[in-house]
Amino acid sequence: MLKKKTVFSCVSCGYQSAKWLGKCPSCNEFNTFQEETEFKGKAGTDYRKFESAPAASPLKDIKAGEEERIQTGIEEADRVFGGGIVKGSLVLMGGEPGVGKSTIALDIADRIAARYGNVLYVSGEESLRQIKMRADRTGIKSESLKVMSETSVEKISDIIEKEKPALAVVDSIQTVYKEEIEGAAGSVNQLRESCAQLLYAAKKSNVPVIIIGHVTKEGTIAGPKMLEHMVDAVLYLEAEKYYQFKVLRAVKNRFGSTNEIGIFDMQSSGIKEVKSPSKLLLDEMKESKSGSGIVTVMEGTRALLLEIQALTVRRSYGNPQRTVTGIDYNRFLLIVAILEKNLDLKLDNCDIFMNVAGGIKIVETAADLGAAAAIYSSHTGRPVSTKSVFLGELGLDGEVRPVRFLEQRLAEAERMGFKTAYVPERSKPAKSKMEIIKIANVSELTKI
Repeated sequence: MLKKKTVFSCVSCGYQSAKWLGKCPSCNEFNTFQEETEFKGKAGTDYRKFESAPAASPLKDIKAGEEERIQTGIEEADRVFGGGIVKGSLVLMGGEPGVGKSTIALDIADRIAARYGNVLYVSGEESLRQIKMRADRTGIKSESLKVMSETSVEKISDIIEKEKPALAVVDSIQTVYKEEIEGAAGSVNQLRESCAQLLYAAKKSNVPVIIIGHVTKEGTIAGPKMLEHMVDAVLYLEAEKYYQFKVLRAVKNRFGSTNEIGIFDMQSSGIKEVKSPSKLLLDEMKESKSGSGIVTVMEGTRALLLEIQALTVRRSYGNPQRTVTGIDYNRFLLIVAILEKNLDLKLDNCDIFMNVAGGIKIVETAADLGAAAAIYSSHTGRPVSTKSVFLGELGLDGEVRPVRFLEQRLAEAERMGFKTAYVPERSKPAKSKMEIIKIANVSELTKI
């Protein structure tokens, strides 16, 4: 007989307490505790054990081979997965509401069904009629794609183990539940046990499973943090809700790199992959203008050209505003301080707005020089050539420091037709047909 007691679990990290706490002692988050029912005793099958072994095996006796993968047929998606979806893997895909998670998952399911046959798409949020309407709108019509509306994780797992489809998609993990666990769907216990059940089904059947997860207002996957530890890969579909471009980024991948991204274009007919992101992102740049700086950032093995836009406006009263999109806010404040110190710019009484065109987020420091050039150009009114690219990290004293993968960055800029590159003075020589101008300090921006 199962014994049960009431506990309180943190929805952020999974920490459990006998009483409700205002602040979690594990993750320091506030108001994250939910009342759950904890069971003691054996409850059904221990699905965490995928195979039993009488004893531990020496590492040298274990034969290793490459993971068997299935191709999605979408180059941008395969790049993020590490060359395709590994069979038997459990992938968690998260993103803001309306960003396109279900659309891209349905597209992947359709393409794999056309290539490999039977694919299962399970929705706990939409009816079959709603799925059909979205499929018609996006041109999905594979005869091998099977859909069902179900929220019982036991039934979903049974179908996966019985039919062994080429791929299974569960939309979303917050809507499914395990019947023998008390608590509403989406609670800590339900999320943990449902994920474990699907993980067992994926490993046992050697079927890749994609589960879609909602995110919190902080931008993280809703539910206990251990959910991300249990799965094999965690993908985020990033972008503002109404931005044209969406970025699929891997933050965890046991079978590939976490540095690769896939870029997609939101259209009325669905989400389409962007095979030449640099060209599309810079397509509207026709003439030189002030407040703009072109930078090259590395996303995995691929170089991307992005436009950083800046606007400075003198403010006669009140506190100046600082609004930034696409760049770390603290990094932006640091760049502003460096410019004030080394170029004697009076920015303390100016509103400053900065944006990365296309909704792409820049996470590396190689874009510092381009951001500084955009702010300087906007403040002085001096236009920057659309055929110039800026590469360099800024030190606190204004020094322009070298960046990694300089040759790859220059090669992409040259391929896109750029004529001039501003690079750190201490950079190693790199082959390029462009004019290379070396800069030692940010104060030399006055010469551009």
